[in-house]
Formats: sequence, C-alpha cells, structure tokens
Amino acid sequence: MFFKKKKETKTYDSVNKKPMIRVSICTGEQVAGFKDIHTGKFEEVLLIRDEKDLEGFLKTYGLEHIDKEY
Repeated sequence: MFFKKKKETKTYDSVNKKPMIRVSICTGEQVAGFKDIHTGKFEEVLLIRDEKDLEGFLKTYGLEHIDKEY
C-alpha cells in the first residue's frame, strides 16, 4: 500500500533571515533560499525549475510572497 505523506510547514529564522529567490542574470537559473540580513550570506534550499517548484517552496515555509534578487 502507498500512503501519502503529509507535508509539514517548516520554519526558518524570520528575525535574522529573509526568504528570497536568487536569479542568475546570465543563465536565468533560479534558486530559492534564505539571506541573512546581517551578513548577506545566502543559504540555498531549492533549485526552482518550474512554477510547481516555487509553489512547493512557498507552501512548505508558509509564505505568500517572495522577493527576487539578481
């Protein structure tokens, strides 16, 4: 039998980190993750290949909107 796993909403440090998508200006590659607002260091979480990946990332972390950085 197959059981569908429940997707849990994950948390992140919303005080020190900002969710964002980093976009390459050369290739257009998009990576979702979190940027430390104090150091500027970017923590990669997921490669965004299509709209479904983006929706999954937003749902996983309980986000409604995410900014892009080029």
